[in-house]
Amino acid sequence: MFYGAMIWDPWLILAQIVCIQSLYYMSLGIFLWTFVGTQVSELTLKYFFNHSLVTGASVVGWSIIAAYVVNALCGAAYVFILVERAKKCLDFTVTLYIIHLILCVLYDGFPTSFLWWFVYILCVVVTALLGEWLCMRRELKDIPMRSTRLDV
Repeated sequence: MFYGAMIWDPWLILAQIVCIQSLYYMSLGIFLWTFVGTQVSELTLKYFFNHSLVTGASVVGWSIIAAYVVNALCGAAYVFILVERAKKCLDFTVTLYIIHLILCVLYDGFPTSFLWWFVYILCVVVTALLGEWLCMRRELKDIPMRSTRLDV
């Protein structure tokens, strides 16, 4: 698609947000199942949204942190694939994590843990910067041009 050729389409933006959010929680579930599921008897929604479980005092807490950080890398890939524009990466990343914050507040109240906020902000930064970097690499690729004239 050519730069600036796309018109503003709110349904496309909403679909992109829903897709990124869905992929984010799907991969977070896979990583939580991989990292935390082996250490707990049952994996529930509290591992997704309970801020008090993000702690450095237990192996489960560190496993949750690892799942969030690895998932931030996946989030950058989702933004790269679905958004495709470097200047929109920050918007979609912040939207993703604000929706996650709202769900955390609705599930377990406002997060008060310093470590939770540190991990949360780290994930936002990693997702945004890596997503922008990936998009910029694609945007800066040379456009292949075929010459129609003969070089004699």
